[in-house]
Amino acid sequence: MAHGHGHGGGHRGGRHGDGPPDTPSKGASAPTNPPVSSHASQSREHHSADRTGVRCLVVTVSDTRTLADDRSGDRACEILREGGHEIREREIVRDDRHAIAAVIRAAAANPEIDAIVLTGGTGLAPRDVTHETVADLLERRIDGFGELFRMLSFVEIGSAAMLSRAIAGTLGRTAVFALPGSTAAVDLGVRRLVAPELGHLAGLLRS
Repeated sequence: MAHGHGHGGGHRGGRHGDGPPDTPSKGASAPTNPPVSSHASQSREHHSADRTGVRCLVVTVSDTRTLADDRSGDRACEILREGGHEIREREIVRDDRHAIAAVIRAAAANPEIDAIVLTGGTGLAPRDVTHETVADLLERRIDGFGELFRMLSFVEIGSAAMLSRAIAGTLGRTAVFALPGSTAAVDLGVRRLVAPELGHLAGLLRS
């Protein structure tokens, strides 16, 4: 299986110019400052139902890797832990649609697993079947995940980013993410996309 990174000034209050600002007339109430909200408060509201310590299964899809040399899986676990999440299980599964699907179905049926993060098998080599397997299982897709991953990858590696078929979505109440197998791709996808939003997504799915 190929593990390439496919990651495949406006005027100021009062009058124009240098004069002092207009002074309110006597008896008129002074203007009040509008409440500070915008992005900061919206972000707080967006994450108000976030879960902490999301329980994850990290799966490396490969015919050749082992836990001893799986640097991409190591990196995914490291970033998830840094984000406050838990690694409940970790597996390596061969490049086989039935084997990959069995792992995903079992994890989605396990109430102790909130999210599945897969690495490897999202390219275009004949043995790269993770994308097809995940796509067939998802009940709802998170299209923005793949779109943002390719956008971020393009900044780093240029046009080769279009070859990545990273995908994400939900199966029941479990979030599923599939990333390329290179360490750089895993670092980018988990650090910039998965870890920051995982608590919010898990909160929505388990509410």
